[in-house]
Amino acid sequence: MAASSLSLSPNPTTFTTSPKPSFSNSYHTTCFIKFPNTSQTPTHLIVTHSPRPSLSSSSSSSIIPRATASSSTTQTSFHGLCYVVGDNINTDQIIPTEHLTLLGSYTLIGLPSSYTTRFVEPNENKTKYSIMIGSYNFGCGSSREHVPMALGAAGVVAESYARIFFRNSVATGEVYPLESEGRICEECRTGDTITIELTKSRLINHTTGKEYKLKPIGDAGPVIEAGGIFAYARNTAMIPTK
Repeated sequence: MAASSLSLSPNPTTFTTSPKPSFSNSYHTTCFIKFPNTSQTPTHLIVTHSPRPSLSSSSSSSIIPRATASSSTTQTSFHGLCYVVGDNINTDQIIPTEHLTLLGSYTLIGLPSSYTTRFVEPNENKTKYSIMIGSYNFGCGSSREHVPMALGAAGVVAESYARIFFRNSVATGEVYPLESEGRICEECRTGDTITIELTKSRLINHTTGKEYKLKPIGDAGPVIEAGGIFAYARNTAMIPTK
């Protein structure tokens, strides 16, 4: 199936597509789509796609699949243990470049030594933490799409995000980037049991018994639920399915 780039104007019925160039195996496509009801997002979602690194047979098992939903049709809530980080967690701390083909095993391996609990235990390729709680400017740094893929978490809750991380999370459909209305990272601890209810925009910490209000995911939600920007575009007939 040929890949396409999508340009969606402010009028949602007007768009253009262009096919993948046939003369190159390495390419970039750009999508433009407005999310008017989502807080802290750019006016347009701009996504650049390039081929993912090839994986050897020894490393392919280390990729973490997208987390499953609590409902078989629509993702409405997440439940599990949380992992808590602080401000300005950058992309090289989340997944260093040299470990891009071993995403699961080395996720968050770049954190400072002050983080005594590993996100992924040694000799494991999957984390037990299904929810990430961050703080200010989560995901700053490079534009690699591998970063939300590497987390292997159902959702991230942070005070704010670097725009490129937010866009990549939506574009790939790998992670729900949810915003808190305060510094939840200062009231939760790694290992706390958390439930996130998307429909109610609420986070419940079952360990402490406290609840926190989240900002609605808005129009980015259906794109993530569809599995990313191109899946959403096909599902809504913006681009051909074949």
